[in-house]
Amino acid sequence: MKMVIIEDEPLASERLQLLLRQYDSKVHVSASLESVEESVKWFSDNPSPDLVFADIQLSDGSVFDFFGRVKQTTPVIFTTAYDKYALEAFKLLSIGYLLKPVTLDALTTAINKLKILKAQAHPTAINYNDLIKLIQQKPGNFKSRFTGKSGNKLFFVETKNIGLFCADNKIVSIISSDNNCYIAEYTLEQLEDLLDPTMWFRINRSMIINIAAISQVKPYEKSRLQVILKDISKPSAVIVSRERVADFRKWAEN
Repeated sequence: MKMVIIEDEPLASERLQLLLRQYDSKVHVSASLESVEESVKWFSDNPSPDLVFADIQLSDGSVFDFFGRVKQTTPVIFTTAYDKYALEAFKLLSIGYLLKPVTLDALTTAINKLKILKAQAHPTAINYNDLIKLIQQKPGNFKSRFTGKSGNKLFFVETKNIGLFCADNKIVSIISSDNNCYIAEYTLEQLEDLLDPTMWFRINRSMIINIAAISQVKPYEKSRLQVILKDISKPSAVIVSRERVADFRKWAEN
């Protein structure tokens, strides 16, 4: 069985490959892809695999951007930190999903389910456009506050008083608008689902920023943008990565 993994976190990809070998030593992972662009190119140049494992949020956008650009008929098992609403959408459309961190039991159940569906005389077709619509209809139930750790103390921080979240060596920090720093309990990928997308934007792989914290935006080298923050001195460099500049401009102008 030939499989492809679409996952921008190398450790998550390595873990998934290890689990797949435990599931079946004959499994062959044809490619491990980290972005929408890399996925589009690979699927345009190679025959479709038997199964795809796909994270939802990638370094340069959503995996659904990939589905929108490449005709995809291969069964997909999503590996995701999405909340209950999105998971219910996956169930409704008979799409397999695995919550991170992925376990061998969950992996086995998902693959076996797809094997049963493929063995049916007339398996139900998966409509990814319907899935996208269901996720986009998700109500705006976003977090109004977070708990943050500083030393051995735990603090409650109102979301409106947070300037940005930034990650360094897998440690995610909350930077408040008054320059205090706390350790968060979430990954950036999880935070993207918990924050109002009209107010928050992931400007690069390691940072999500609040529009209320932005003072001005300036051109930066290599077609990137530099964001100047209001009253926040750290981190000193807040740069919009080149592949996110276009989406950042659209977000900022909404």
